[in-house]
Amino acid sequence: MTSSTTEASAPTPAETDPTTVPELVAAATRAGVVWAATSRQDRAAVLDAVADALDAAGGTLVPLAVEDSHLAEGRLRGELQRTTFQLRLFGEVLREGSYLDVRVDHPDAEWPMGAPRPDLRRTMVPLGPVVVFAAGNFPFAFSVAGNDMASALAAGCPVLLKAHPGHLRLSLATAEVVQRALAEAGAPEGLFTLVVGDEAGRAALTDPGVTAGGFTGSTGGGRALFDLAVSRPVPIPFFGELGSVNPVFVTRAAAEARGAEIAKEAIGSFTLGAGQFCTKPGVLVVPNGSPLLEALSSADLPGPAPMLSERMVEGHNRVRHELEGVAGVEVLARGTDAEDGTPAPTILRTDVATLLADVEDLFRECFGPTVLVATYEGSGGNEDLVALAQAIDGQLTASVFGETSDVEGVRELVSVLANRAGRLLWNAWPTGVSVTYAQEHGGPYPATTAPSTTSVGTGAIARWLRPVAYQGFPSGLLPGELRDELDEGADAPRLEDGRLRLSGRER
Repeated sequence: MTSSTTEASAPTPAETDPTTVPELVAAATRAGVVWAATSRQDRAAVLDAVADALDAAGGTLVPLAVEDSHLAEGRLRGELQRTTFQLRLFGEVLREGSYLDVRVDHPDAEWPMGAPRPDLRRTMVPLGPVVVFAAGNFPFAFSVAGNDMASALAAGCPVLLKAHPGHLRLSLATAEVVQRALAEAGAPEGLFTLVVGDEAGRAALTDPGVTAGGFTGSTGGGRALFDLAVSRPVPIPFFGELGSVNPVFVTRAAAEARGAEIAKEAIGSFTLGAGQFCTKPGVLVVPNGSPLLEALSSADLPGPAPMLSERMVEGHNRVRHELEGVAGVEVLARGTDAEDGTPAPTILRTDVATLLADVEDLFRECFGPTVLVATYEGSGGNEDLVALAQAIDGQLTASVFGETSDVEGVRELVSVLANRAGRLLWNAWPTGVSVTYAQEHGGPYPATTAPSTTSVGTGAIARWLRPVAYQGFPSGLLPGELRDELDEGADAPRLEDGRLRLSGRER
């Protein structure tokens, strides 16, 4: 791949020739065979080496990220730290081994189903080459070395990473660090490849050698790629995160007890990063006449903050204008937009009845610093909250702010929201997605195209794996973790004859 220099600080990569994609996929396929056969401990060491290299390159990468994204240096340094932590955490997942979901059933002539049980041993194997489409709003954590790349490499899959056009120079620089670290750590050539340009990205997703795709971005773009993935002669899984409104429901008791506090936190959450988080709260459902509503209407909002690109500015301003144009919507509070059109934080107001009457036009993502407040009148029950929860579509998150006295009263609301969102929050804001073991960053469509998976947290490794059962095989032909006599480094927790063993050596 060639590149041209537009600024002294870094080159801008040229677009990948789509006709070269089959060759890139073939190289990834060859690398994948070697990588899948590499021990879990060695794969973990490679992930650690990539993390170390990215940390060491922070002094070069972070200034590039600032230039490309207009995000603050402090935010980006924290994001790089999150990215390298994530790589190391997946290394720990590999060493521990429970992600393999090992199951061993020894032969049982007295198996109660009426026929003898054969020797069956089940584990997980990598899917093969995957294409990851980087996101624009997190130049490190959801981009070249981000969530999908880290989990796919950990799973044993080679990665073709389609760069986001919003930070191409950073993407090239990051990819060079990753590729150099992989080579120095002994990883096979072709394990990680940067692809630039929409045509090349589509060519990769439809190449017969590619086995899965990952995406974080807009609903329109994600749906188009999803349709490509499933309309191939051999359809492949496509794990897309598309968009979310992330509603927040506030009980009357909470609004009365903590109205000013909740209002301050709400403003901090929906303006964080200029509102360019996939988990930004887009709709606040609050009781009419409460101190919370008063605090929002009189709030001292921050000024306009630079957005990622002019395209983001235009998209936000268009949706904000459309929301304002719906009958029954008014401006509750707003700052002054910058002269160049950069939007100031805006709080719009309607009521739940209006929202329910026009869910399609009002309950929608406005990517940027705008939030819609919907008021309800109920003094005791939460019927309006439940009705709205039942009317909305799939979300990444849904939050409930309440008091201890509300627990029984919101039980139905929480039950409904559990069918609508991947992560539920109690007295907490959805912005900020911790990389940990129990994290769920997903949800029913249109939040994602694969609601049974997560893109953040250690559970993300399952996206890139599939189960294989071996029946009656001699030990020498079994994967190491399935053998009764385990090789060094092959041990993993297992379900053995229906009993969980934390180690396969516990016999």
